[in-house]
Amino acid sequence: MVGDLTYAPTAGELVSAYAAGTLSPVEAANAALAVIRDRDADCNAYVLVDPERALASARAAERRWRDGSPLGPLDGVPMSIKDLFLTRGWPTLRGSRRIDPDQPWDVDSPVAARLREGGLVLLGKTTTPEMGWKGVCDNPLTGITRNPWDTSRTSGGSSGGSAAAIATGMGPLSVGTDGGGSIRIPAAFCGVVGFKPTHGRVPQYPLSSLAVLAHAGPMARTVDDVALLLDALAMPDHRDPYDLGHHDGPYSAAIDRDVRGVTAAFSADFGYVRVDPEIAAAVASAARALQDAGMRVEQADPGFPDPLPAFDVLWCAGAARWLDVFDARADDVDPGLRAVIERGLTYSAGDYLAAEAERLALGVRMGEFHTRHDVLITPTVPIPAFEAGHDVPPGSGLTDWPEWTPFTYPFNMTHQPAITVPIGFTAAGLPIGLQIVGPRHAEALVLAVARAVERTRPDDVERTRPGDAEGTRPDDAEGTRPSDVERARPGADGRPSARRTTGAAP
Repeated sequence: MVGDLTYAPTAGELVSAYAAGTLSPVEAANAALAVIRDRDADCNAYVLVDPERALASARAAERRWRDGSPLGPLDGVPMSIKDLFLTRGWPTLRGSRRIDPDQPWDVDSPVAARLREGGLVLLGKTTTPEMGWKGVCDNPLTGITRNPWDTSRTSGGSSGGSAAAIATGMGPLSVGTDGGGSIRIPAAFCGVVGFKPTHGRVPQYPLSSLAVLAHAGPMARTVDDVALLLDALAMPDHRDPYDLGHHDGPYSAAIDRDVRGVTAAFSADFGYVRVDPEIAAAVASAARALQDAGMRVEQADPGFPDPLPAFDVLWCAGAARWLDVFDARADDVDPGLRAVIERGLTYSAGDYLAAEAERLALGVRMGEFHTRHDVLITPTVPIPAFEAGHDVPPGSGLTDWPEWTPFTYPFNMTHQPAITVPIGFTAAGLPIGLQIVGPRHAEALVLAVARAVERTRPDDVERTRPGDAEGTRPDDAEGTRPSDVERARPGADGRPSARRTTGAAP
């Protein structure tokens, strides 16, 4: 047994226990399902939970471990998947009331297919803002996803359900998407690790309307687990024309690389970003710790002006294509999403091509930057998690979500790998994330530096699950789900019913 399962063992700890015969995948799945039952009402991380299918998968994994024939290094590990990925047998509603749940749902995305091939136990699907369009996590279908460290705050988005689930022990792994920070923002806000690998490293199908910006990647509590999950996900799939194909060696074998002598540029603010003082101090302290551990760290900005105008054209023009998917002008669509789509329709082909040219030039600039610096270190987000239910921090004067996350979206434009690692907490107990960016295809290097950050960070980062500390829950937390979102088990035919969320753990 790996101690008390309520303390949420990592995926690596679980598989070690499976191999030793001290824990079974069925016990691990039941423990995760119990945490979902007990804790998800507080943060609303899951949109669908399927105990029957999860336990059937866990029993199959248990037999494989008993016979000494696991399908892979993560066989039997319980996990979630974001509700933007097609997952056979479950509806993929993308946080929208405009997508009909009564469909066959008989296709797996590349991500879901790789997870099944590796024997991972899918517990259910996690929340997303409608179509994953913004950096916080609320939608017309399932309401607000809250931060488990303080449920009055946002979890971040768009992979906010995945980050909240991991932080609370509702499965040690998840897979998210990232078109402008959607893995890294919620991971930083919720105190977990989130990795956006090089564009095309994790194949996707169907391609997002934002395909030129969109990445998929692993999320977990530790860098070790992220590397293990990336090994499972980074496999070729002919359905993605951006697929990078095979890579050299397992990432999980590269994370313990000696990073002494690695050169890191530390940019506290890109020269134009206003950063919360507590976050600035924590990131500077982490950079000094890496230098003390033998890395060569120097202050250096990447030297580009804020590419937000070009990002806005690429983002909004891509979002406008959702008009081909559903009636995005309907009253029950997120008003912010409607506004983004309408703005996208105002851009011309010339506007788009100019933005694409700026995107490519930014990639060239960063390529040259990495001839002098192996990695770039920055804050992940310049502010701590703000009040839930808002697209921008209340009272900030900002109008669009990318304005408060200037460290993330540039590296969707350049297609570079970027990871966030938790490095501490604000005085109010909110997590702080540090971002590490590497050259394209340098996943192994980025993971190794991230692992070094884990080794050097303060001990208090290893706190127990957020709910085990003194948490808060607003008086209206029970109202975060619309009243017509019901919890029901899958239909008798084995397919989930049209109602959104299947039963809680037995």
